[in-house]
Amino acid sequence: MVPDELSSEPIHLTVEAEDVGRRLDAFLARQFTAHSRVHLRRVINAAGVQVDGRRTKAAYHLREGQQISIVLPELPREGPEPEEIPLDVLFEDEHMAVVNKPAGMVVHPAKGHWSGTLTSALQFHFNTLSTVGGAERPGIVHRLDRDTTGVIAVAKTDQAHHALAAQFEQRTVQKEYVAIVCGSLDRDRDRIDKPIGVHPYQREKMAIRYEHKTVRTAETFYEVAERFAGFVVVRVRPRTGRTHQIRVHLAHVGCPVLCDRLYSGRARITRGELLGNRLGEEAGDDLILQRQALHANRLRVAHPVSGELVEFSAPMAADMQATLDLLRSG
Repeated sequence: MVPDELSSEPIHLTVEAEDVGRRLDAFLARQFTAHSRVHLRRVINAAGVQVDGRRTKAAYHLREGQQISIVLPELPREGPEPEEIPLDVLFEDEHMAVVNKPAGMVVHPAKGHWSGTLTSALQFHFNTLSTVGGAERPGIVHRLDRDTTGVIAVAKTDQAHHALAAQFEQRTVQKEYVAIVCGSLDRDRDRIDKPIGVHPYQREKMAIRYEHKTVRTAETFYEVAERFAGFVVVRVRPRTGRTHQIRVHLAHVGCPVLCDRLYSGRARITRGELLGNRLGEEAGDDLILQRQALHANRLRVAHPVSGELVEFSAPMAADMQATLDLLRSG
């Protein structure tokens, strides 16, 4: 009998004689046919499976009578539905496209964000997208955080996807971000080389960590572009591409990204607060920014087919530009 395909509680199975010697991942793939073997390996690697009460590897060979328990996550949904969402397309040919992602847009579907995503918009606007990332991530080679704006590259064919992904993996892509940070940096430029892993207490955050299974090396270079009273504009070039890397690294050196809900302690700022009330009551309490002041400004890659170096830049979103203009006027 095939067990239920979805469960938030452990499902218990017994290894029968016919499955003796079978690999654990192959055994589970026979039991849960709606899940791919790759997906089940991820569950095993994430400690979602135990054999006789112990965690083991996907390649483990089973013995008769062993007891297996597994907690299955929600099945990945089918591909995103096309939605007529406006897109600022910076470049397009038959192999790739480049888009200026707006703030508030999640790149691909995830729990709580099944619609209104970049992938839904891409499905509507483009006839073909790469399939390498799976049904939920058509065309997606890299990502930006929900409230980060700016340049994001999209693969329209699997060939282009592999070529672009290889550049990100080999760190030959040049990425530049612009950030407005709180505080005052004591150096005009510096390199931050600190490993990043999952935060020990808050699941939605990342943190500087050592000696943990989630830790990965992370390297970020920043250069000061402008200084103001209590704020600094920096150009940031990450060498690696870890989750929340720029935000974690800048917070680590004492200058979190302005209005970064997770790492700065505040999610919005008013006109008066931004200017430090230097203009008195006339500065007002109008909200000037309600999301992290981080913009993917520039991306330089080798074209996935021609190999020619191409560079794309995105104009800054109106809210972040207004914040900069206000700082400069003060």
